[in-house]
Amino acid sequence: MNQNSQNGVAWTLIKLLLFTVLVPGSVVIYVPWYFLSRGIGLPGFEIGALKYLGALPMAAGAFFYLRSALDFALRGKGTPAPIDAPRFLVTSNLYRAVRNPMYVGVVMALGGEALYFESFAILRYAAAVWLAFHLFVLLYEEPTLRKNFGASYEEYCRQVPRWLPRFPRS
Repeated sequence: MNQNSQNGVAWTLIKLLLFTVLVPGSVVIYVPWYFLSRGIGLPGFEIGALKYLGALPMAAGAFFYLRSALDFALRGKGTPAPIDAPRFLVTSNLYRAVRNPMYVGVVMALGGEALYFESFAILRYAAAVWLAFHLFVLLYEEPTLRKNFGASYEEYCRQVPRWLPRFPRS
């Protein structure tokens, strides 16, 4: 790898880190913290020790987001930010199982937080976030990807589900 290529990868990873802290970081950390610190939606529901199961979707969601965001940076040569979208269609790793693994990861993490903190407010927020993602995907992302990647994106859509992961047999 030459020096310019290394600098390009480093710069893309820095942009990815900034985007991750500002956007998913706000959605998954700041807003739920705000709800909890202000007592919004409390009391919620009580599930006792089962609340600790919320750590599983939180961890899985973080993995989905981080793994997929790295694929955007390293394989797609871009970031999740629409103003710096990948230049290449990414269809490997988690993108083989679901077309929107970053969004799935964020919603999984929020669902885990709702369980862990026993919060209906965070659960409702997770549903609202998913709806916003769904509308964004339908109204902006998919039309843009069809325009940018044409037949290869159409074929990808036929093979990979939008929201519910289906892990292919290797």
